[in-house]
Amino acid sequence: MKVAISAATSMEWQLLHDTIDRNVLFEKNGVEILYITTGIGVMATTFSLSKLIYAEKPALIIQVGIAGSFTNELQLNEVVAVNNDCQGDLVVEEDGQLLDLFDLKLNDENMFPFCKKKLPNAWIDNLKIDCKKVNAVTVSEITTNSKRINQLQQKYNAAIETMEGAALHYVCLQNDVPFLQIKAISNYVGERNKSKWSIKNALANLSSVVSHFLLELKHEHLNKQEAQ
Repeated sequence: MKVAISAATSMEWQLLHDTIDRNVLFEKNGVEILYITTGIGVMATTFSLSKLIYAEKPALIIQVGIAGSFTNELQLNEVVAVNNDCQGDLVVEEDGQLLDLFDLKLNDENMFPFCKKKLPNAWIDNLKIDCKKVNAVTVSEITTNSKRINQLQQKYNAAIETMEGAALHYVCLQNDVPFLQIKAISNYVGERNKSKWSIKNALANLSSVVSHFLLELKHEHLNKQEAQ
């Protein structure tokens, strides 16, 4: 069973690569690991993941990395898995409100792979990752404006902000490839003082959670849940 570990930067998967015992994984449950650095942002990630799927045909893609939290209900260094993601910057702002492609009737909110305007993970329940499940919004900039932060959080009911997550969901759903988006909270959205970020500890926790998940992974976990 080939499992691809994907991240925007190699820094985000390097600790996992250095600490995981690939021989144990293969001997225990037949898991073969490969690593891919997609580059930052939706365009680079879409290209890299599409190329990966056609060339390697992985049984599962796990996108790992750090993310910013919109809410204090998530602690720094906490690891989360994403239920639903969406793209938060294909929008127009009118009278102080964000209107996306669905609001503008340019997209059908339930046209595959979308479901109620979101890109859901149809495999997440069966994959049984041991961490909190949250909703995310993907944007092409690190949000710093307090007004835009509130708009994104409220409109998309998002707990975290990412820059590549929606691309993972879109590409994998379109190609019927099981996937997980697992992120560790390194900062709170809007905080630009890097001394208050916790990247090293976030990545350590991320590596621990993903390592444990891979050791328990079974082929039957890759079954798909029917959309609700």
